[in-house]
Amino acid sequence: MSGRSEAIEVVVKKPKTRDIQKKNKFNLNWILGGIIPLILLVSWEIAGRFGFIEAHLLPTPSKIIKEIIEMGATGTLWGHIGTTLFRVAFGFFLGTIAALILGSTVGYFSVIEKLLDPLIQAFRSIPSLAWVPLFILWMGIGESSKVTLIAVGVFFPVYLNIVSGIQGVDRKLIEVGKIYGFTSTQTLRKIILPASLPSFLVGLRSGLGLGWMFVVAAEIMGASKGLGYLLVVGQNTYSPHLVIASILLFAAIGKLTDSLLKNIEKKSLSWQDSFSNQR
Repeated sequence: MSGRSEAIEVVVKKPKTRDIQKKNKFNLNWILGGIIPLILLVSWEIAGRFGFIEAHLLPTPSKIIKEIIEMGATGTLWGHIGTTLFRVAFGFFLGTIAALILGSTVGYFSVIEKLLDPLIQAFRSIPSLAWVPLFILWMGIGESSKVTLIAVGVFFPVYLNIVSGIQGVDRKLIEVGKIYGFTSTQTLRKIILPASLPSFLVGLRSGLGLGWMFVVAAEIMGASKGLGYLLVVGQNTYSPHLVIASILLFAAIGKLTDSLLKNIEKKSLSWQDSFSNQR
């Protein structure tokens, strides 16, 4: 009886040990990742206070943080953040859906690739700001043009990674599907898409990063709300602390959303016997 109870006790404690190890690893990653930003902020603050940096060009971090806190206390900041988040999320969704459909088709069917891929690659070379006047002419300066611009930015990296992932699937897996009598649809759904999942997830992270870049372009060109709008207000009122506060907010929120996708990627690919899963 005592031996059995000890065995049960060990089984119960193992998951707790793994959870503690994961939590400690998570905390260590955040600590290591925060060392360099902290050093930069402290150096920046010291340089500003001792006059090595002119305050009217580059305010100290303490002044910028004070500006963020004041905007948060009045409630104006949350409206701007919410508007920008909505635009990025909606554009990210639309761009990903379009990339998933076209990328899967182009990657799987060589005839479709020859028909569509040259045109898509040509569109990919167009600078983001070149789309802005056209979208404004077509859709005005409302939300539609902004979300469409973000969707265009998200589309291309996701599309490229899906096509690359599908075309890089091991041919032996396709042969196994043929042995089991899979149709083209079954092969795509059960073999090709799961095998190309790592590339797809990398594409999502790249697309999200471009989504944050494109929302800045969209909001600078014409908006009455959003973090990009705060950039314009800071420029027009010669308020460098507001401009830098907006930039830092973009960086912080962008990092948080990327970390969320990275966590999803890691959990989705936990089955892989990869180098990153062993670190």
